[in-house]
Amino acid sequence: MKKLRIGIIGVGGIAQDRHIPAFLQLNDRCEITAVSDVNIERANQIAEKHSITYVFQDYKELFSKVDAVCICTPNKFHAEITIAAFEAGVHVLCEKPMALSANECEAMITASEKAGKVLAIAYHYRFMKEVQAAKKVMNEVGTPLVVRVQALRRRKVPGWGVFTNKDLQGGGSLIDFGCHLLDLALWLMGNPKHIEVSGTTYNELSRIPDQVNQWGTFDHETFNVDDHVTAYMKFENGASMLFETSWAANIKDDVANVSISGIDGGINVFPFELYTTKNGMLLNSQAAWIPGEDNPGLSQAKNFIDACLGLAELIVKPEEALQVSQIIDRIYESGGTTL
Repeated sequence: MKKLRIGIIGVGGIAQDRHIPAFLQLNDRCEITAVSDVNIERANQIAEKHSITYVFQDYKELFSKVDAVCICTPNKFHAEITIAAFEAGVHVLCEKPMALSANECEAMITASEKAGKVLAIAYHYRFMKEVQAAKKVMNEVGTPLVVRVQALRRRKVPGWGVFTNKDLQGGGSLIDFGCHLLDLALWLMGNPKHIEVSGTTYNELSRIPDQVNQWGTFDHETFNVDDHVTAYMKFENGASMLFETSWAANIKDDVANVSISGIDGGINVFPFELYTTKNGMLLNSQAAWIPGEDNPGLSQAKNFIDACLGLAELIVKPEEALQVSQIIDRIYESGGTTL
């Protein structure tokens, strides 16, 4: 089988920590042949470290050397680079969130369909073993009624990279961290159509001088993205969702979880538990063993490559990632914001 030639666009932290190691482990089916970064010195260092042949500062020069690209740039450039990649005839795995806005997401999907190429979005939480297990038993939960989503960190505003740059990222805790758990919840629900979204965003804490922060330092005077967000959603099938995300919550411990109460039962994802009623009893079920990869980034890369080769269906479909961005847009646009 011919190996898929992979190009990495943007070789910062997420590329180095997740995507490059994953593709290197899959050397029986793919090869990283090119990298591109506006920081050419960094690109050269990564290429030398991993024996990658081609290095470019302009990402457009990379397309002729690859069959597919993995886009790991700031959010602002996701749509532009994705559309350019499709115009050049290559497949795309784009980091989350899909883009800065739903309108940009729709343009990406249109370009993908026109090119006849794969568009995958890197919502890697779906590839976690607990999540895959939860998806398999959603039939025992039945129609979801109330969904609770929490993506909370205690005083962990990222003090590196461009995470707090609104122009490049489009937002803060919601578009960076909360989007993962929102995507996960929607997928487990079956992606019902949302009909009502209201939310409130906050950043008062991160604008206080000399605050305690576990993840480095940032300028409180220029901080203009959300560090805490709450939202309420209603769906066409009657379900509702209570959503909360934060980089800087004053809570006891970090929380990343989705719980669903349905007509027939309930489920908690992290840790994985199933709640049912049988034989006149209330039963709580835990898995003694869950199959699958311990590395969701590796599973994600496998699924993308196999989809490009026509061997598998995408687990994260672009239309589903579009819905996440549509809801994020609605939350940010919602009235009553304190941001």
